[in-house]
This record gives sequence, structure tokens and C-alpha cells, in this order.
Amino acid sequence: MPGLGTIINVCFIIAGGVAGVLSGNRLSERSRETLMLANAVAVLFIGIAGALQCMYVMAENGRLETTGTMMMIASLAIGALVGELIDLEGKIERFGVWLRDKTGNSSDKGFVNAFVTASLTVCIGAMAVVGSIEDGAVGDHSILFAKAVLDLIIIMVMSASLGKGCMFSAIPVGLFQGSVTALAVLIRPYITDTAMNHLSLVGSVLIFCVGVNLFWGKKIRVANLLPSLVVAVVWAAFL
Repeated sequence: MPGLGTIINVCFIIAGGVAGVLSGNRLSERSRETLMLANAVAVLFIGIAGALQCMYVMAENGRLETTGTMMMIASLAIGALVGELIDLEGKIERFGVWLRDKTGNSSDKGFVNAFVTASLTVCIGAMAVVGSIEDGAVGDHSILFAKAVLDLIIIMVMSASLGKGCMFSAIPVGLFQGSVTALAVLIRPYITDTAMNHLSLVGSVLIFCVGVNLFWGKKIRVANLLPSLVVAVVWAAFL
């Protein structure tokens, strides 16, 4: 059944959010802060590991060599310009404000930040893209099932420290992954191994940026870097 992986993923995010909110009320401010920092470190290392895995290849002489550096720099630069021009971060934040008001959480000052941070954490990355493509094109849900388990843990920890806004990240995850799954039959022939590697590299860098924001406060407008993922795919197609 196409889309089953995304359905499970969304349910796990909601479950993690509920568990985090319920447990968060029983934790001290110090404990919630420690949980948030611990989660930030985990996200940082997820991003670093993913990026290094894509950048380093074993050469014929047995030495490690880097690849994709110019692609990564160009994708991030062009993507940043496009993202700032259309202000994706602002649009996501405005959607978060609308969602906060519609769900009766107007008094929750941390709702928008929790929603945006959690959404960027669980939406960005190769697992979301590759898993959705495999789900729709060949009916393989395994990648999204694994992602669902990871997201449950991440959202549970983030909800305990940041608040209930995190669980609403299930909405953009459902929309994004559902859309990719629905179009998987059409786009799969054009997504080469090189394109997937580029997506993984740039996506991992963006995950690292999310970790930076979690640890040191909002330093990078990560949502405005999302067009970099499109640039990475186009780079693979033409260069």
C-alpha cells in the first residue's frame, strides 16, 4: 500500500509528542534544558555522520578522498539566495502562528519555535526523500518505518523540552512525504544514484544546521536553505 510508511511515520510523531508533553510536565526546568541540549548534540552528530558518509570515498590507491565539495557549496549558496528571496522561514513561522491560534495554544509563547524546529528536524534528510520514493515506486516501507522509530524518540525528547508544538510537525511530514510518495512513479526514473548522494550530503548539512540552532539558539535560518536540496538534484542532472 503506497503511503503506509508515511502514515506510520505521522502516527509515531504524534505518539512521541504526546509522550514528551506528558513527561515534560513532571521534569524540572534543569532536566528539560539538559534534554534539549542532549537532543541538539544527537542532531549535530546525525548531520555530521551523514555528511561525512557522502563526502568521503575510497580511492583506488586505498586513500580517502573527498567528493561533492563544490556541489555542496554551490547548492547552499544558490539555495540560500532563493530561500531568502521567497522567505520560506517566514512562511513556515506564519503557518506555525496560524496553527497555534487554531489549536487554542495562543498563550504558548514557545509553540512556534517548537513547531518550526521539530518540523525542520524530521522533514529534512535523505531518509524522508529516499524512503518516500521507495514507498511509492516499489512499495518498500522499510526506510520510513526506521525513520518513524527515530522520529518518535526525537520528537518525544524535543516535546519534553520545547513543548507541544513539536507534535504538530506531523503535519508538514505528512504533506511532504505524502507528496513525494504520490509523485514517486513519475520522478523515480530521473532520480539517479548521484542525485540521491547529493541529496544526502546537502540534507545532512541542513540537519547539522538544525542542531546548531538547538544548541546555541537560532543562528541559521535553515528553512531558507531548503531550496539547496533542489539545486543539488539539478546539479546531478546537468553536471
